[in-house]
Amino acid sequence: MLRNSGVEWSTWTFSRIAGLAGLGFAILIVSVNALLVPAGLPHLGAETSDVVQFFSTRKDTVGLASALAPIAWVLATIFGAGAVSVLWRSDREQGTAWSLVGFAGVILQNITFTGVLATRLALASTTAPDSSAIAGLWALHNALFVFNGTFLALAMTGLSVSGRRAGLIRPWLSGIGLLAAVLQLGSAVLSPLVIGDPGPVGLLGLVGWLIWVGWIVAYGVALTRLTPGVQSRNVG
Repeated sequence: MLRNSGVEWSTWTFSRIAGLAGLGFAILIVSVNALLVPAGLPHLGAETSDVVQFFSTRKDTVGLASALAPIAWVLATIFGAGAVSVLWRSDREQGTAWSLVGFAGVILQNITFTGVLATRLALASTTAPDSSAIAGLWALHNALFVFNGTFLALAMTGLSVSGRRAGLIRPWLSGIGLLAAVLQLGSAVLSPLVIGDPGPVGLLGLVGWLIWVGWIVAYGVALTRLTPGVQSRNVG
C-alpha cells in the first residue's frame, strides 16, 4: 500500500512529471475538441456532403488540431509510464500486471488515434471532393474512432484496478474509471452495428469520454502528490 511518510515534496520526481503530463494531456484533448466541434466537425453517420463541406472549408482548423495531437500522445505516454513506475512493485507483490494492461491501453489508443487524425488530414487534403475517396476515408475514420473506445477501456481498467490495490487512488476514482471503461467498451462493441446512425449508442461513448477526461485529471493529481518518501508495502 502506498503511504505518505511525511517527507517534503520533491519538485521533479518522475511521478510528478507523469502527473503533470496527465493534466497536460487532458487539457490538450479538450482543447482539440474545443477547436473542432464548434467549427462543425461532422458526427458519426453524417452525410457525405456535410463531410465534404467541413473538410474543404476548415482545413486550417483541422491542421491546427492535428498539430497539437503529437504533443498529447507524448504526454499520454509519459503519464502511463509514470503510473507503471509507481504501481509495478505493488503489482509484482500481488502477482498481477494490471498497470501494464493500463499502459498497453494508453499506447494502443495513441496508435489508433494516430489513424483517426491521419484520416482527417487526408480528408482535408483531398482535392476531389465529389470522389468516392471521401466516403471511404470517412468510413475508415468512423471505424477507427469507435474502436478506440476498446483501448480507453483497457487504460482505465488496468490503471484503476492497479491504482486502487496499491493505494494510489481512492475507491471512488477507481469506480468511475471502471464505469467509464464499461461505457467505452460498450460503445466500441455496439457502434459498429449502427455506425451509420449511432443514435443513443453514441451517448455511451460521449459520456465515457467525458468521464475519461475527469479520471485522467484526478489520476494526474494523485501522481503529482507522491514524493521520494512515499513507501510501497504489501498489506495483503
